[in-house]
This record gives sequence, C-alpha cells and structure tokens, in this order.
Amino acid sequence: MTDPADFADRLVEMEVRIAHQDRIIEDLNAALVAQWRSIDALTRRLEGLADRVKEAETAARFSGAPEPPPPHY
Repeated sequence: MTDPADFADRLVEMEVRIAHQDRIIEDLNAALVAQWRSIDALTRRLEGLADRVKEAETAARFSGAPEPPPPHY
C-alpha cells in the first residue's frame, strides 16, 4: 500500500508540472501570435512594394522616352 504522504507529494509534483506547462503554452502562444502579426505586416509591405514596382514598370514602358545608355558607354 502506498503512503498517503508519498501520494500527496506526487500530486503536488504533478500540479507544479501542469502549472509550468500551462505557462509554457501561454508563452509559446504569445510568441506565435507576435510572429503572425509580423508576417502579416511584412506581407502587406511586400504586396505594396510589388504594386509600386508594377506601376513603375508600366509608367516606364509608356513614357516614350528612350532609355539613356549606361555610364560606361
């Protein structure tokens, strides 16, 4: 038969482990949320830059001005 004090110690140890695991899960979740926010912000910036490049390419194609030669010519 197991000692009740030993059982209580094991129960306390499991509760401590669960508390630590809960804290770790909360920390990981917070890190994940922060990463997704950064990814979303970077994705929006990248899309904006891609739009600006497309607009610049379109404007350059239809400007009609000849492209100047490179400096080494």
